Amino acid sequence: MRYVLFENPSGTPTAEMSTNKDLNGHKLLILIPVELPEGYVDSLHKAFPGLEVVHESWDTWVEPTLPTTMSDEDWKTVTILLTGAKFPTKEAAPNLQLIQLQSAGANFVLDNPLFTDTDIAFCTANGVAGPQIAEWIICNFLAFQHHIPRFLENAKEHKWEHNWNDANTQDAVHQRVGILGYGSIGRQVARVATALGMEVYAYTNRPRPTPESRRDDGYVVPGLGDPEGVLPSKWFSGTDPEEVSEFLSAGLDLLVLAVPLTPQTQGMIAAPQFEILKGKKTFVVNIARGPVINTGDLITALNDGLIRGAALDVTDPEPLPKEHPLWDAKNVIITPHISGASTSYVERLLDILKINLERLSEGRGFLNRVSRKRGY
Repeated sequence: MRYVLFENPSGTPTAEMSTNKDLNGHKLLILIPVELPEGYVDSLHKAFPGLEVVHESWDTWVEPTLPTTMSDEDWKTVTILLTGAKFPTKEAAPNLQLIQLQSAGANFVLDNPLFTDTDIAFCTANGVAGPQIAEWIICNFLAFQHHIPRFLENAKEHKWEHNWNDANTQDAVHQRVGILGYGSIGRQVARVATALGMEVYAYTNRPRPTPESRRDDGYVVPGLGDPEGVLPSKWFSGTDPEEVSEFLSAGLDLLVLAVPLTPQTQGMIAAPQFEILKGKKTFVVNIARGPVINTGDLITALNDGLIRGAALDVTDPEPLPKEHPLWDAKNVIITPHISGASTSYVERLLDILKINLERLSEGRGFLNRVSRKRGY
């Protein structure tokens, strides 16, 4: 179903200007399969009287095409698009200036001609999933440490298995978490881990030697994360395997993979890295993308006891086939890419969209803009 929520008085798009406070000439198309929060459109209309807003209740992750209710003439006047995994061609939408993605990752757009052959700004939803994914990470780590999966299985069999051996359970106090990719998710993990008494080590691809360089300029849910970059007790950086190895050698009890999927990060955790992690029998968590880990090497590391266990919300391949041996690996927790689910997701996504509309109206740089050089 299509809703034209309010019309742009001019009816036609205009060239991008350094400032355009009312967003005259702009048309926003929102493609999400849920109703917009009450009052959201009115708030946009109040802030940007010249903006036309169209909402199509459409799931671009499920539907094979873009909305069929959008005519060729409709697409020609769209200048701002909020979407998931489906995009028009650059010929069909020649006036697009800003694409707001629903996801924190942007790896699926890197080969799209809209990204490679235009200067359209692509912005991610980085930051919207930090709270819930951090909860998923810590939840699964603590569940493993406290043997919750085993006790849940026992409960199904009405089996009371009591053990007074304290050596079987290690709490989180003074354990060290290494966060490979210190973005919005990693910073919220650091916040929660610090509250549990853990020590935080951070890894970034570029050096962060000064307080200014450690600040987070992305979207942050107010009061959360580590916007000033003060929680890690030690910082690591680099892109070479040797630099990653130095980080992995730092006595990590918990390794959190939170990097974007790029040619540089694909397969970055494989047999040589698991050999390093075996010294502390690190627990490995992957909420990045499945191909960041070599799956075959992960299975070997789990079954041979090189690492104490793993929690995976992403896999390679994905979806994970029913007969895949990863399901039967030792000490693994697998969920079907759901760690980012939250009733607050859309609210935060639309908050980012509104911030970027404000920046467009003021001629300022966008929040969470994808770098064409870095690929994220």
